[in-house]
Amino acid sequence: MRYSEDHKAQTHQRIIAEASERFRRDGVGATGLQPLMKALGLTHGGFYAHFQSKDDLVQQALDAAVEQLLPGVDKTFSEDQPLHTFIRHYLSTSHRDNPGKGCPMPTLCSELGQRGQPSETTDRMVNERLTRMAKHLPGPDADEQSVALLSTLVGAMVLSRSVADPELSKRLLQSARQHWLKQLETAVDEQP
Repeated sequence: MRYSEDHKAQTHQRIIAEASERFRRDGVGATGLQPLMKALGLTHGGFYAHFQSKDDLVQQALDAAVEQLLPGVDKTFSEDQPLHTFIRHYLSTSHRDNPGKGCPMPTLCSELGQRGQPSETTDRMVNERLTRMAKHLPGPDADEQSVALLSTLVGAMVLSRSVADPELSKRLLQSARQHWLKQLETAVDEQP
């Protein structure tokens, strides 16, 4: 049976969407192509009609994850206190508990780094977040503060997902969140 080009494009997007969620939730190494395709009602052999390799899919899935999250990031950074909102959302138990729908930096991006496969998409995403954050941080060292803030957010998320003790996990998120919210409030109070 022959399918239309539109059908092929839709199938391609379905594979990317499913892979993006699974790679963020389970990891690239733990996500096999056969189970991925089977979950979509497709054959393993059909994968190569859409992608050159698993690495090709990984890159497209990362691109899709970044695009998926961009409207929410845009909305957050258009609010009155964007950093407060961004920090609260990022360091939430909801974000911790739903890695497949969340930021790819603590999951997919870090795994690509561990595998020796850094991605320019990660560079763009990190630089975009740093620029947005720096615009809302006070003082001449806003660029450096943005690096420390992003590093804290991603690191706290990685650790909170990796510990077995639920109270410790919660504490990691709360402490990092409270630290940066306090830093922001202190900076606002010190402005002339």
